[in-house]
Amino acid sequence: QVQLVESGGGLVQAGGSLRLSCAASGSIFSIKAMGWYRQAPGKQRELVAVISSGGIANYADSVQGRFTISRDNAKNTVYLQMNSLKPEDTAVYYCNLDRYGIYYWGKGTLVTVSS
Repeated sequence: QVQLVESGGGLVQAGGSLRLSCAASGSIFSIKAMGWYRQAPGKQRELVAVISSGGIANYADSVQGRFTISRDNAKNTVYLQMNSLKPEDTAVYYCNLDRYGIYYWGKGTLVTVSS
């Protein structure tokens, strides 16, 4: 089994920054990618950013240029640096780990951006 624990969410004003962290533990092997998804009230969960085991990152268009995903393989941790936050970024952010088709999820951390 794999456990994912997110941290770093909170309340921030528009234009501000937050850094999310996700620490993975347990049966951590054969990891294809780790990433962040988010779900706003009344909306479907959507991909925010993903980073492969080789360090290649991809972003949703809505966050490109504002968010940066990174990972520390030694610590089995993935980060999401969020800058220039907007009210529409308000959501619960979930960490995801992809073991080649086997997906694991964290419990989520709430990010609220006030206008």
